[in-house]
Amino acid sequence: MPYTTYLVEKGASHSFVAEAKPPTVTMPRIKALMTGSLPGFVDVIRNLNSPALLEDSVIRQAKAAGKRIVFYGDETWVKLFPKHFVEYDGTTSFFVSDYTEVDNNVTRHLDKVLKRGDWDILILHYLGLDHIGHISGPNSPLIGQKLSEMDSVLMKIHTSLQSKERETPLPNLLVLCGDHGMSETGSHGASSTEEVNTPLILISSAFERKPGDIRHPKHVQQTDVAATLAIALGLPIPKDSVGSLLFPVVEGRPMREQLRFLHLNTVQLSKLLQENVPSYEKDPGFEQFKMSERLHGNWIRLYLEEKHSEVLFNLGSKVLRQYLDALKTLSLSLSAQVAQYDIYSMMVGTVVVLEVLTLLLLSVPQALRRKAELEVPLSSPGFSLLFYLVILVLSAVHVIVCTSAESSCYFCGLSWLAAGGVMVLASALLCVTVSVLTNVLVGGNTPRKAAFRLPDSG
Repeated sequence: MPYTTYLVEKGASHSFVAEAKPPTVTMPRIKALMTGSLPGFVDVIRNLNSPALLEDSVIRQAKAAGKRIVFYGDETWVKLFPKHFVEYDGTTSFFVSDYTEVDNNVTRHLDKVLKRGDWDILILHYLGLDHIGHISGPNSPLIGQKLSEMDSVLMKIHTSLQSKERETPLPNLLVLCGDHGMSETGSHGASSTEEVNTPLILISSAFERKPGDIRHPKHVQQTDVAATLAIALGLPIPKDSVGSLLFPVVEGRPMREQLRFLHLNTVQLSKLLQENVPSYEKDPGFEQFKMSERLHGNWIRLYLEEKHSEVLFNLGSKVLRQYLDALKTLSLSLSAQVAQYDIYSMMVGTVVVLEVLTLLLLSVPQALRRKAELEVPLSSPGFSLLFYLVILVLSAVHVIVCTSAESSCYFCGLSWLAAGGVMVLASALLCVTVSVLTNVLVGGNTPRKAAFRLPDSG
């Protein structure tokens, strides 16, 4: 990709390696790029038939601000953001063997749409490179041809935007990124280095570059894209975003603007922290944020008095570093908070589901007999003893987990009556399962029993 390489090495651009958190499949990654939030593994299932995205996003904010958005490419975007595009043409990703028409269907719109001036945001999602990986892996000779094709597309878009800038004083922003990487076998979805590392290149005439200015790609999070795009477009940052502004993008702006952008980002993250962490005031990131605000206030007062002193510059640099440290700490804290799954509640639900499935599987052979009869010794001494022992153990575990200082889960938030009902249900299901399993394996009958009789099948 000679043109892309030129832009990265010598052009007005900033390049990054953006880390995509698992699962590395399309829908969760688009969600992360546009909302700045961390998708869960349930989104792997939603990836098969993406529902409309209800979370706050850059797309939603842009539409609310009256931005005209045009989209061509993977139809997942159309499903996630219905009624957000003034014009769109979605392409299905179902036919993996097709790596030509899926891209031609996008490129065929380029000449016409680039000449028009009736849009503010243009989104293109090409599928060919991904499809080639699935078919023949990352070392396929087709990869080089497809990269060359994408390089030509990038050059066409970039040169068109450059020619338009002669007619308007505002610079354009061109973003080149991948939603996920590709493993050595050409697949994706897991957490290998090849799958989570994605290219991210931001190109704009606003990123002035002097001769000899070498810019090495920095490692960032994919969730940082949403906050950066929102600030670049003059939009509010999506409220659930855990990402940080990519500072090199605004580094060339005046100090006053840099501090304002960083303040907007830290305020948004601190609000998110307050909503999700009860003891947010003790969080190091929140403390750094409050310190940054105080220093920023001092800088503004000094700025109003003398705009070009060395003291003002030194204080501004100090506020800048403080904001960047606060952003990093807040982002890490929120990402860790979101990644903490409610293990206890998940285990309770899993146990109940497994008990019901096991009992169902054990009951099927009995139900299919000519004289269907399922015998369960509900009132036997062994049944009662097991039932009370299980209740005792579950109650002890519940008390220990829910009185833990760091415990915070859905099941612990239930009333003791509701939680007790769930434990009784789990205990009863376990005892019934054990009883049925014993009858099936041993084949004996107990003297005291309760029988559930089903009608004869004949």
